Amino acid sequence: MTEIQIAQSVTPKHIREIAAKLAIPEEKLEYYGNDKAKIPLDLIDEDQVKASHLILVTAITPTPPGEGKTTMSIGLVDALNILKKKATVVIREPSLGPVFGIKGGAAGGGWSQVIPMVDINLHFTGDFHAIQKANNLLSALIENNIQSKSRSLGIDPRAVIWKRCIDMNDRALRNIVVALGGKAGGVPRETGFNITAASEIMAILCLASDLEDLKERCGNIYVGDTWEGKPVFAKDLNAEGAMAVLLKDAIKPNLVQTLEGNPAIIHGGPFANIAQGTNSMIATKMGMSLSDYTITEAGFGSDLGAEKFMNIKCRAAGISPKAIVLVATIRALKYHGGKSLKEITQEDVEALVKGLPNLDGHIASLKSYGIPVVVSINAFKSDTEAEMQVVEAHCKKLGIPVALSYGWEKGGKGCLDLAEKVIRAASSCTNKFHPTYSLDDNAHTKMEKICQTIYGGEKVLLSDVAKSQLRKYETMGFGNLPVCMAKTEKSFSDDQKRLGRPKHFDIQVREFEIATGAGFIVPIAGNMLRMPGLPATPAAEKITIDMNGTIEGLF
Repeated sequence: MTEIQIAQSVTPKHIREIAAKLAIPEEKLEYYGNDKAKIPLDLIDEDQVKASHLILVTAITPTPPGEGKTTMSIGLVDALNILKKKATVVIREPSLGPVFGIKGGAAGGGWSQVIPMVDINLHFTGDFHAIQKANNLLSALIENNIQSKSRSLGIDPRAVIWKRCIDMNDRALRNIVVALGGKAGGVPRETGFNITAASEIMAILCLASDLEDLKERCGNIYVGDTWEGKPVFAKDLNAEGAMAVLLKDAIKPNLVQTLEGNPAIIHGGPFANIAQGTNSMIATKMGMSLSDYTITEAGFGSDLGAEKFMNIKCRAAGISPKAIVLVATIRALKYHGGKSLKEITQEDVEALVKGLPNLDGHIASLKSYGIPVVVSINAFKSDTEAEMQVVEAHCKKLGIPVALSYGWEKGGKGCLDLAEKVIRAASSCTNKFHPTYSLDDNAHTKMEKICQTIYGGEKVLLSDVAKSQLRKYETMGFGNLPVCMAKTEKSFSDDQKRLGRPKHFDIQVREFEIATGAGFIVPIAGNMLRMPGLPATPAAEKITIDMNGTIEGLF
């Protein structure tokens, strides 16, 4: 059976039954049909947050299809519930870009899924659309002010850095010209689109603590400069109130369920290679308020999602995980050992051994946080006994607990060993995480600490453009912000071709962006795109629906 066939073979419980597991009063729910609902923010309990066990799921450097962090997260929460632990999984919302691009759906897989899978992968509760509209409202207000004869702030059209967004992979929108059509059309200039998951509004939604904080952050967005070089913020355009109104429902986390009828909270969806890569701070705290164990995941490998989860999200939220699950696959390790993507399902112990340094690199960087690590081998049918024994023996040699996990094939029952090891690891944790850098460090020091401690690199080198931009942002008073590194997800380095565990490399920062509303500086290493393109054969071409409403090809 395919993932969508599996999802459609299960009748979801009414969402009130899921809410009852979390002791949410029925009258508190805002229903979106019978199988999904919004949860009000007043259910966040900071005392319970402190008492809860937060578990972070991350991964080694992934292959293009991904290594199954979401599948492992869902399988783990189902296993914990089998063991009579009150557990909730808290994950990100899928972006339509990857859904119709290369990956297809993104709601777990096999028997470790969240449902209603089709709704979650498509429009869901409209959060992404609200984010898009708030983003583009600000664009419209900027254009209107530039055009105004009576209320102009004197914005230099050439200095506007704010871009529009759309939740679709459309490379033609990366660089565009707007305001054509003569005087009435505005002042022509070059601009572009970001994909919604890479927008600053998405980052703001995922870091805001409440609606008032969200509104303030929207007002703090830096949009460009005046002709005199004075910075202009969204609050100068009186934009924050209307933007917050558009986001008034989007800020509330979404409650759904796993195939096994356990609670799942899905909220926010920033990418991890160009944004912070984790679900909203509100959703994570909601899970921790309502559960004894909260399982959450961070995008791509631990060098990206986990680093930002720790140094940006945990720092802002005042939370700390009790254990970290590092997802690895036999196929990815063989890929990092030199095996081609077309051949990674073939047994090759030699390539596997050559790829183990990638696993070692992620373990080493995660250990720097001072939080217990458990390795989860996401098992595939193509994995052989000899290959699995090699990885198990290697982890045991390193003194790291390791579990073979069969969440895709068996659901929660396939992740019981992992759940037991996670419980032991979490119960042994008495520390709060150690940040990679101090906020008092200057931006260059922050970047170099990430480069050396997390990536295993040596230096961070800035282009002349980057140096000039950083000087400007520091002069504006933003030098103490955390950094959100933007680099390829395919390597520890900024060169996607350097697989395994590269050594003796520098990180080349081409330019900087600043997200003053979200509250971080974005160093861009390499040619990072905030608007991806579709692959040669998009997943969209295989997706269809029949006259009875049955959808095919979403996975």
